[in-house]
Amino acid sequence: MNKCPFFGICGGCKYNFMAPDYHAQKLDEIRNIPITGDPIWIPAYSRRRAEFAFADGKFGFLMHRSKTIVPITQCPLLAPEINEILPRLADLPWGGNGTCLVTSCDNGIDVYVVSPVPYFSTIFKKSAESIGAIRIMWNDKVVAQSGDPIVSFDNHRVEYTSGAFLQPTRQSEKILRDMVISAVGDLRPVADLFCGLGNFTFALNAAGFDINGIGIKRDLFANPLNVKSLNQFACVVMDPPRAGAMAQCGQIAKSNVKKIIYISCNPQTWMRDAKILTNGGYTNTENIPIDQFVGSSHWELFSIFEK
Repeated sequence: MNKCPFFGICGGCKYNFMAPDYHAQKLDEIRNIPITGDPIWIPAYSRRRAEFAFADGKFGFLMHRSKTIVPITQCPLLAPEINEILPRLADLPWGGNGTCLVTSCDNGIDVYVVSPVPYFSTIFKKSAESIGAIRIMWNDKVVAQSGDPIVSFDNHRVEYTSGAFLQPTRQSEKILRDMVISAVGDLRPVADLFCGLGNFTFALNAAGFDINGIGIKRDLFANPLNVKSLNQFACVVMDPPRAGAMAQCGQIAKSNVKKIIYISCNPQTWMRDAKILTNGGYTNTENIPIDQFVGSSHWELFSIFEK
């Protein structure tokens, strides 16, 4: 097989990740970024979370720029345990419309449904209880649950909150954590901004900040750490959402923090934020791309700024 059977039909992939020139095509997305090291390529069949759509009883991925649903019961990007449960999930008596985020946790599959329909049917509940997921949520209501989903970061076990941010593959999560630990070195103390569930926080014994997650509850978009707070830290690690960290970078640029480790899932907002940091006296010393969003146009970028 040299092409996913759904490539060009569903909207999940921009590039055919099975094509011999896939790497060259994907690298063209970041041609304007000064890469300092070899790209890291994550294999298919490893993605541990995927968002599906449902409407009118159909379940699957959306076509590109369309509300048409392509029925999916297997995907060559997904981890085996998601593909194993997917036919049973697709077979549920879906009512209404919405999205369905499927996440592979350490101890089972978490299913998180978001829908404008506030209720689910008795038939749906009965069917959902037999598909083998550890938990199924419909908005804020439990449909079925046999335990608490758990995720681990460097042997630190954390209860997973449905919908919480995770790196899309376990392999890329560990790669990023190891890169961050190496880059931080002996610098202490460390602030972990947009820390989420703690992929870097525990390993660095860092002070974590985030509106949702294991850290101090703080909206870093509306209320970034100010210069006085930042100057308490020798190093800052940040892994913001696709919107980037413009307000926070504005404060960091005025600070005395020695090293910034910026992990970005959006090279466009990264370039904007990088300009703020370099205008503030930081030098961008390292940029390594990681293809953890296989097949898509998106890259993860590991970067370092030093003053």
